[in-house]
This record gives sequence, C-alpha cells and structure tokens, in this order.
Amino acid sequence: MKTSSPLYRNIASQMKEEIHKKAWKQGEAIPTEAKLSESFNASRVTVRQAIQLLVQEGLLYKIQGSGTYVKEAKIEHNIYSLRSFTEEMEAYGKTISNHVVDFQLLEPEESIRQILNLSDGEKTFYVRRQRMVDNIPFVLEDTYLPVRLFPDLSYEIMSGSKYDYIENKKKLKIKDSFQEVIPLLPEEKIQKLLHLSEAIPILKVQLFSNLTDDQVFEYSELYFKSDEYKFTIVANRNS
Repeated sequence: MKTSSPLYRNIASQMKEEIHKKAWKQGEAIPTEAKLSESFNASRVTVRQAIQLLVQEGLLYKIQGSGTYVKEAKIEHNIYSLRSFTEEMEAYGKTISNHVVDFQLLEPEESIRQILNLSDGEKTFYVRRQRMVDNIPFVLEDTYLPVRLFPDLSYEIMSGSKYDYIENKKKLKIKDSFQEVIPLLPEEKIQKLLHLSEAIPILKVQLFSNLTDDQVFEYSELYFKSDEYKFTIVANRNS
C-alpha cells in the first residue's frame, strides 16, 4: 500500500519552489514560522520540521536570534579554467578586493626554486593576500613571482589584479596552469585570516603557471573556504 509523503516534506517541496523561482532570494530571510504556518495551513511544529529539512539539505541556514535565511550558492571554481579570481567573482556579480598581508623580497626554499627554474641566489617576490568578496575573505593566497620577470612589482599592483598586470602592463601571454587540490585542516594563522570560527576542513590548491614561451612565471598556494567554494573537474576520455 502506497503512503503519501509526510506533510512537512510537502511543505518543504513548496518552500524549495519559492527558492528556485527566486521568490525567496539568496541571503535574505524567509517568512517567520508564524507566517508560514498561516500560509501552509499547518502547525508551527510541522513548518519547523520542513525548515530543518531544508537546513540539512543546505538550502537554508539559521542565525540564532535573527531568523532563517536562504543560503547563497557556493562559488564554482573549475580547475581547468584559466580565469583569474577577479574574473571569476565578476562573473558572479561580486564586489572584490585584495588585502595584501605580506609583501617581501626573498630567496625561496629549494622546492619552489626548482618549480620556478631559478638560479642559485635568484630572488622572488613573496606576497600573501586575502582575496575579499563583499569585504569577506574567501581565499588566502601565497604567491612567489620571479624578480627577473617582474622587477617593478609593487604592493599597489598586488592590491589589484595580478593577471591584469601580467597581461596588460607587462604584455606577457599566459599559456596554462597546473593545479593540485589537497583537503586539510588549517593552521591557526590561516584560520584567522579566513575568519573561520573553528578549524573546519579547507581546500588547498598548489599551482604553477606558464607563459606561452613555457617560462614558469608564478608558484602559488591558495586556501579556499570549503563552505563557500566548490570545485569542478572536467575529464575527457580519448576514443
């Protein structure tokens, strides 16, 4: 014998529809339990069950003492895309900025020196940046750039778009990037710079990028907030 779905699941489905058709907008509060009870002609207990189901599914989230809100979709990062962070965020209509935490000239450790094909004693710029979206840190980036390629690099330049500087000011052509994604628990300093209240798992991306003449022009380590980002990988099977 087929049984009908519980009332709270039917209500949850109707609430999903409100989200999908954008009647309830991302980041905004949904109606109160009292109003929803009236709208769906159901008890507040039933409405509360429906809300909790959508919280578990990641469509809603609660703020103690404030209300229940529609969760914004995670930013999608395709590791086969060469779009810069600035270009990715602009595609989502976000306001972006960079906060330079550290900027210095140094001789990098041996592993980084080998990736960048540096000679003995050759130096790089090391830059640590908070990549901000709507004034909230989404990504922490550590970048090493050879001084011989970018002798005029400055704090001001790195407060803007790195790739815009490389392509439009230096007139260099970027060919490709090689990336490795690693899940990890952040150390305390990284946790604070990403404004994480606790040490939740994050995603670390190690990458190096080439110019069209096959020079490696950067090595970077990026730390992504896993609750804000999702990664997509496209795989092709050769016939």
